[in-house]
Amino acid sequence: MAPIRTQWTRLIRFVAAETSQIHIGQPVDPQLDIGLAVANKKPVFAHEILGSPFDPAAQLTKNMLSVKTLLSPLSREQIGLARCLGLNYADHAAEANLKKPNAPTLFYKPSTAIIGPNAPINIPRAAQPVAKHIPDYEVELTIAIGKAAKDVSEEEALDYVLGYTAANDVSFRFHQMNVSQWDFSKGFDNTTPIGPCLVAASAIPDPQALPLKTIVNGQVFQDGTTAQSSYYTDFYMSHSDQIFNVKQTIAFLSQGTTLPPGSVILTGTPKGVGFVRKPPVYLRNGDVVQIWIGSGIGTLVNPVVEESKSPFSTKL
Repeated sequence: MAPIRTQWTRLIRFVAAETSQIHIGQPVDPQLDIGLAVANKKPVFAHEILGSPFDPAAQLTKNMLSVKTLLSPLSREQIGLARCLGLNYADHAAEANLKKPNAPTLFYKPSTAIIGPNAPINIPRAAQPVAKHIPDYEVELTIAIGKAAKDVSEEEALDYVLGYTAANDVSFRFHQMNVSQWDFSKGFDNTTPIGPCLVAASAIPDPQALPLKTIVNGQVFQDGTTAQSSYYTDFYMSHSDQIFNVKQTIAFLSQGTTLPPGSVILTGTPKGVGFVRKPPVYLRNGDVVQIWIGSGIGTLVNPVVEESKSPFSTKL
């Protein structure tokens, strides 16, 4: 199986100022942190891509558009269902005083949970007051599947990857700890930001070498890497230990199961989450969360609002 090769390197989905329509495109500036630029209201321009993000023949044009509103790189309809891994970093399992899993721990998020950059993370009434429910942040490398994958071997797993992006697996710990299944506590409407851009798999040949961070109101709370123990260097030793790497994750989840194009897989979070801290750190109305991953993915910025206090409207 040949790997997916696209004409684009970084893909964004956005509403263009010129047309007020949704387009996909590649940022003109290859070094620009798209998420930060848009959050700071700086002008961002993109060359339009004609065609589907899943079509390797989609044409990168010279037609330049200005970004009015940055959206998640894939739409809710394209994603369909988000697959997520829990406890996939050894340091996170340790801080939570939980045993490392013997196999990937899978849970799902409905498409209604997905939001894009700058859209408000909604804390619903069912998860208030926040001091009791402890809304929490989780930076996660996210895989986007580009072609139907079923019974895929580890050796061929990366050939099915369209690209990589970032996600914030916002979790509501009171609900999560009260039940054995996590879908409900991690699947509320408008709670899972994804973005800011999708970096082509060809531009990230080793997904186990990416730095990732969470910053809340300017303070760094998570600072790790996607490195697996077999990939460790002296630098990585003080950081994270991804238990099941990208190849293993795709191979495991595709057993007897088709992962259609557009499927996204959130691959777990490193140590530093809020609920294990003393005192606990939790998200509340007015907070601003930044999720950053290297290699061109950039910064996913979202404000936090408590339902009934929100002045925002959600943009997907």
